[in-house]
Amino acid sequence: MKPIAPGTVIFHRHRGYGVIVSVNLLTGWISARFGSEVRTLDLNLSSDEVQHADGTPILFRRAPPDRMPHARLMAMVRELHAAGYQRLYLYSWPKPSGLHWRWHLFAGPRHWNERPWREGWYGSGADYNFNPIFGWGDVPGASAQDLASALAQFDPHGLAQALGRDEDHTDWFASVCDALLPDYAFSLGWDHTGQMPEHLPVIAVRRGVAPYDGPPLPWPPGWAHLWKVSHAPHLVYAPPRPVRIKPTPQD
Repeated sequence: MKPIAPGTVIFHRHRGYGVIVSVNLLTGWISARFGSEVRTLDLNLSSDEVQHADGTPILFRRAPPDRMPHARLMAMVRELHAAGYQRLYLYSWPKPSGLHWRWHLFAGPRHWNERPWREGWYGSGADYNFNPIFGWGDVPGASAQDLASALAQFDPHGLAQALGRDEDHTDWFASVCDALLPDYAFSLGWDHTGQMPEHLPVIAVRRGVAPYDGPPLPWPPGWAHLWKVSHAPHLVYAPPRPVRIKPTPQD
């Protein structure tokens, strides 16, 4: 696919040749100026049949984009698990609003609290909402296989740390993917002022999707044990009290 940016020469069947003035790839609209016209014309890349100057069609997906990429990440991780990278984990905590969310991939030991941070292996809605790529050399709408290949080329050393077996987590992850993809994703976050939910929270990854009504899903292996102490309601943190030392009588 050829790049589209301000300054790109295009062809429209009714207006002829023109030049793009501005582009919004999140919505699929561009503004272009044709001939000697001073005013710009707004065009929709999905329906206005805009072409490059050489006649190559400019195609744009008609379906609305996912408001969060967690389902695509889940599909990619499942592909890598099947290829032997079972020690690859996805820490995912989207919010129901779809505005504030995070994702984090890590490899090696399954330490959820002390997971390592590698450049390009984590992201947030603040970045993805304006630039819907992961930053591995991937392209918007890339398949799970393409994402896995792009990640392997981007950081082969990091992905090599995911080689190995973790069968109980891999089986759990595969069952969750079968239940949720492609319209839903799991979240490992909840309102920490309340009690930990009994079942895994589920979030729709695009607008217009009915609330999840499938079977309740368990938390990852070892997850409940990880939090049962730190979130127990009867435990209250109290700062250490200063120790007073009585003066000893002078001889």
